[in-house]
Amino acid sequence: MDINVIVVGKIKENYLQAGIEEYLKRIKPFCNLQIIEIKEMTTTDVFKNLKEESRLILGNIKKEDYVITLEISGTSLDSVGLAHLIQNHYLYSPRVLTFVIGSSDGIDVDVKERSDYQLSFSKMTFPHQLMRMLFLEQIYRSLSIINHQKYHK
Repeated sequence: MDINVIVVGKIKENYLQAGIEEYLKRIKPFCNLQIIEIKEMTTTDVFKNLKEESRLILGNIKKEDYVITLEISGTSLDSVGLAHLIQNHYLYSPRVLTFVIGSSDGIDVDVKERSDYQLSFSKMTFPHQLMRMLFLEQIYRSLSIINHQKYHK
């Protein structure tokens, strides 16, 4: 099972980096997860920033990838629902699962149009650096559910 996670920006806080590394370690026995970091554009022109980030994101997505974007307006799932989404994908499709977490400005329309599924973690807005750690925790939780492993609550 291969999962790619395309993220915009670098992690600047040590506590977030430590949490991310912990979840990557926990995920490793279950699947091959690769994080692809895209440079966050920081000019005063948000539209231009999103377009450039979009170009870089789309450049890291293969034609055959199944792309899931994290969007506030996407479909909300509970942890079991996300586990079923991942499990069903790999039962019925050989396509690599690629998740996209945008920048603090969001995700450009071109990436949204390439998306096969839009996933919402909440109607609330989270810092995109924190979202990376929360997302990896949910991937770990999903893989634990799929593999009938006990997960500490």
